[in-house]
Amino acid sequence: MSSRRPRRMVPVNRVADGRGMRTLFAEDLDWSLALVPSLTTLSLQHIIKHFKENPILDELKPNYKAYVLQRLPSSLPLTVSANLISDESYWKRCCEGRWRLCDVSTYGNSWKRMFFERHLENIIELFIPDATDTKTVLDLVPLCGNYVKRLNVSQLLPPIKEPPSFDEDDRSDCASDMGSEGPSIDHFDFRILLDKLPNLEELSVAYGVKGCGMNFEWNLFEFTFRDCESLAKALNSCKTLQVFRIHRSKVDDEKCCMLVSQLLDHPSLQELDFSHNHISDRGACAIGKLLNRSQLKRLVVCNNQIRASGAQALAHALAKNATLMSLNLRLNRIGDEGGQALAQALIMNKTLENLHLGGNNMSEPSAVALSQALVENWTLKSLNLSNNRLGVDGGKLLEEGLSHNSSVLECDIRLTDVGQDSEYCIAQALRANQVQAARKNQSQL
Repeated sequence: MSSRRPRRMVPVNRVADGRGMRTLFAEDLDWSLALVPSLTTLSLQHIIKHFKENPILDELKPNYKAYVLQRLPSSLPLTVSANLISDESYWKRCCEGRWRLCDVSTYGNSWKRMFFERHLENIIELFIPDATDTKTVLDLVPLCGNYVKRLNVSQLLPPIKEPPSFDEDDRSDCASDMGSEGPSIDHFDFRILLDKLPNLEELSVAYGVKGCGMNFEWNLFEFTFRDCESLAKALNSCKTLQVFRIHRSKVDDEKCCMLVSQLLDHPSLQELDFSHNHISDRGACAIGKLLNRSQLKRLVVCNNQIRASGAQALAHALAKNATLMSLNLRLNRIGDEGGQALAQALIMNKTLENLHLGGNNMSEPSAVALSQALVENWTLKSLNLSNNRLGVDGGKLLEEGLSHNSSVLECDIRLTDVGQDSEYCIAQALRANQVQAARKNQSQL
């Protein structure tokens, strides 16, 4: 026997048809006139459904516009949405639907900026020379150009390596012929892009491949001379650029000199980062020349191969420089000759606030020079000397220098063998400077 409940018939109205009264029944107990969409709602739903073909938005009243924006699909073509939709909630849905981690605070709290910067980064990182059409980039520029302020390109793909197409017997004859042929470019050519981004302020790039796994080959991590030449010209064309970083790209002296030559007298560059490369003394000399022909405020050349003469060139420029506020030379090989030269530059320099000399094979002679510099320098606030062989006597000298200095608030002397007594006295001197600085800041409020 069926357990289905019999439908209840509810009388709604009685109508005279000439033969008596006829009874009408409602078959849907949940039916209500309130459930029928209004003509306005039906019109807005039609606009949403056909928004791709006929994007109507600005003509709508504010409340209707909000209704449409809340329901538009995030899959709309960028040719439709990019320059028409400014609503942040829409771009938030686009970002969260595409990427798992979305920290909008690192993008000036703009979801639209986050979307276009990350979208452009993804296109560049997946661009294959001579295989990907440059129109994929150029067609995007008019849509994203006004919103891109920073690009962090974490990989650049090389051209596809074609297998050799010759017989085993002809290998030696054909190898030389094939060597003369090759791709038109080695990696993505930034010249086609940078001068078309009017608001670009920051560029970080690494010439390598992420997650190559068992397909590892050294040519996947090669920053060629042709790459360097095109990148240098692109940097020169981008007059709004304030920060440039190139990491883990085997930048040697020759490539460093080429990049620097195009950055001389740059109107807006404030930060330059050559971390984790192969720059030695000749490259450091070029960077020293740049220091006094730019407005650099921060220079990072950590983990390179700079020795004494390179550090001396940087020190010579630092003594005359009036803009640099931070210099990071960590993990180089400047030794005591380089350390002494930089200490002497501190006596003349009046702008540097942060100096990192950790891991540079310095010893007691450098501590002597730095101690003397601390007596006369009143602008340095942070000094890092970690992982150098300063020794007990070097620690006492630093202790003496800091006793006459009230500007240094941080001094890292870990792994320097200065002794516990010096560590304690230096910590006390720094604490006194910090208290004095805090009182000064409170009095200025």
